[in-house]
Amino acid sequence: MTSMSRARVARRIAAGAAYGGGGIGLAGAAAVGLLLAEAHMARRHVNGIGEHPRVPHADGRYGRTYDAPGTPAAEPLRLVLLGDSTAAGQGVHRSGQTPGALLASGLAAVAERPVDLRNVALPGAQSDDLDRQVALVLGSFDQVPDVCVIMIGANDVTHRMPPTRSVRHLSAAVRRLRTAGTEVVVGTCPDLGTIEPVPQPLRWLARRASRQLAAAQTIGVIEQGGRTVSLGDLLGPEFEANPRELFGPDHYHPSAEGYATAAMAVLPTVCAALGLWPAEEERPDVSRREGFLPVAQAAAEAASEAGTEVTAAMPTGPRGPWALLKRRRRRRVPEPQRAPAAPSP
Repeated sequence: MTSMSRARVARRIAAGAAYGGGGIGLAGAAAVGLLLAEAHMARRHVNGIGEHPRVPHADGRYGRTYDAPGTPAAEPLRLVLLGDSTAAGQGVHRSGQTPGALLASGLAAVAERPVDLRNVALPGAQSDDLDRQVALVLGSFDQVPDVCVIMIGANDVTHRMPPTRSVRHLSAAVRRLRTAGTEVVVGTCPDLGTIEPVPQPLRWLARRASRQLAAAQTIGVIEQGGRTVSLGDLLGPEFEANPRELFGPDHYHPSAEGYATAAMAVLPTVCAALGLWPAEEERPDVSRREGFLPVAQAAAEAASEAGTEVTAAMPTGPRGPWALLKRRRRRRVPEPQRAPAAPSP
């Protein structure tokens, strides 16, 4: 599917989500029986080998160097992760390998301030669980988080949730968080076409569906004042080229190296959302093919390239709202160092 075709589909899905339209099919009805049979086989294969349902607990304070006696007192930044198993860090064994810990450690290093991390993501969650997760976040903090990172969408595709419904739930979550005063960064639906146990033609259809959803998610998030980072091709060329390194033992969830790759892609956008990135990096770099585009076109391009950021730019333009598409340089995250005590709510 071309970028322009994906942009048109993404616009339709986002419009349906905004105005209460029905589901838009991402696969022909004739393929449903085959898809269900192959999906069942793939899920059984994934669930049968090496999956560890327990997720390491990573909540706590990071960047303890900046919270040590003798250093200037700095109010900790508050970071919260929401979403599904990818946000939770399923597939790794140590808390420091989870995306939350990696992002908290990287954010602390950039800000030179401690970071309090809380993760409310739920393995297996679909976008309709975000309402519960957002209520948990906004109802249990004395202060709203400085930034929330959401990773969601893969289970919506595998469980055939209508994409309009999926985007509607995500948009509502972003709107509630932004209204409360927190910055929001969304890692859009990963490319499911690279999961090893999934055979063809399901793999091709999964790739198509996940990229369409990622583009539509981007439009919905931008409309509510959030930012997005494409995770699509992080489960594409890099994962496809190094599946033994970047996938975990179940060949479905990322390994520690895979989560580190994703964290390196998301961290610059988290820092930029908090005003911590160098000002010169905020200007579009033509040499990296950055620039201003209609939102739907930017969303479609981002869905095809890992680590691509989309943020709102102009509310109106020749073809409606415009966005800034950025291909930020990835920053390697330091080894997480967590203080022994978790932050109090």
